Amino acid sequence: MSLLDDTRAILADLIAFPTVSADSNLELIAYAADRLGDLGARTSVMTDPSGHKANLFATLGPEGDGGIVLSGHSDVVPVEDQDWSSDPFTLREADGLLYGRGTCDMKGFIAAALAVAPRYAALDLARPVHFCFTYDEEVGCLGARQLVDDLKRLKIRPAVAIVGEPTEMRIIEGHKGCCEYTTTFTGLEGHGSNPDAGVNAVEYAVRYVSRLMELAEALKSRAPADSRFEPPWTTLQIGSLSGGVAHNVIPGHASVEWEMRPVVEADRLFVRAQIEAYAAEVLLPAMRAVAPQASIETQVIGEVCGLEPADDNEARRIVAELTGANGADVVAFGTEAGLFQGLGMSAVVCGPGSIAQAHKPDEYVSLDQLQSCLDMLTGLERRLTA
Repeated sequence: MSLLDDTRAILADLIAFPTVSADSNLELIAYAADRLGDLGARTSVMTDPSGHKANLFATLGPEGDGGIVLSGHSDVVPVEDQDWSSDPFTLREADGLLYGRGTCDMKGFIAAALAVAPRYAALDLARPVHFCFTYDEEVGCLGARQLVDDLKRLKIRPAVAIVGEPTEMRIIEGHKGCCEYTTTFTGLEGHGSNPDAGVNAVEYAVRYVSRLMELAEALKSRAPADSRFEPPWTTLQIGSLSGGVAHNVIPGHASVEWEMRPVVEADRLFVRAQIEAYAAEVLLPAMRAVAPQASIETQVIGEVCGLEPADDNEARRIVAELTGANGADVVAFGTEAGLFQGLGMSAVVCGPGSIAQAHKPDEYVSLDQLQSCLDMLTGLERRLTA
């Protein structure tokens, strides 16, 4: 049985675990932990506070610093209201393509890593290789944030991280951050015939959104001159605005879901400072003049730092050598790579499949892409034994 056949079989198993972010990933993590544990890997399953989610951190090779991390997130996005041609949680093959939820984003990479693990286990490794599979990347990189804290606590210091998000096996050395927020407004309900007697939470939410849109325009002028991103500035957008119950009732509650994608950390700080000052100094005094209990509260869903291109990047050198790539790109979408970089590792994003297929019905990864990924991972053996 070839490595590609092994990868296909493992991917079928992984797809059968419906690890939508809203649900548990424990069965998939146990599956991966068992496979790696059987090879002699030192495995650690790190659960979240709820006990329903977990990260897996498993190591083959010697103890010590300087290891190479192969990282993938185990969660997938929902399939509701999508028109799939087949069961999204049953792998289907047609014309060299493997269909199923998570095939490219990003269980294809996890399957390839698990398929090559027996080869690594059979080697006399001079350098540790770590398998890192996380939870809840799709909803704020929650698992990777916990993992980074755990690695700090355990004083585990890998040197290199290869994050296998779908890049068509291109090397990605930089991406924007991803910050997600939900801001809730509590006003005072009342009869629509007397608007001044209430505090219309929706109206204040609209004013808040208007200020965010002003800031979105201001961010365009803050783009670094050498920015390689498209667009080159930090973006800000509104995901949803909801509130109210009827035409003739002053809404007492409203919420705004919004996000920004910072090019630099200073932009995140700028937006947060400006919108918080506007809420505290302009909106809240007007609301509380009518209803002292009125409030505006912002919940941080996730603030994930970007991956900053670095002149000296061991991860980029290794992956370029293994793939033959002559350069590295940047992308606008976020990954967990910036969190690893923040821990002191060099990091790149490189994996099978296209981001254009991610989150869509009939998501797929090609066998050719999986083979290219396997070629990279088997080539890594030289780096692990040298």
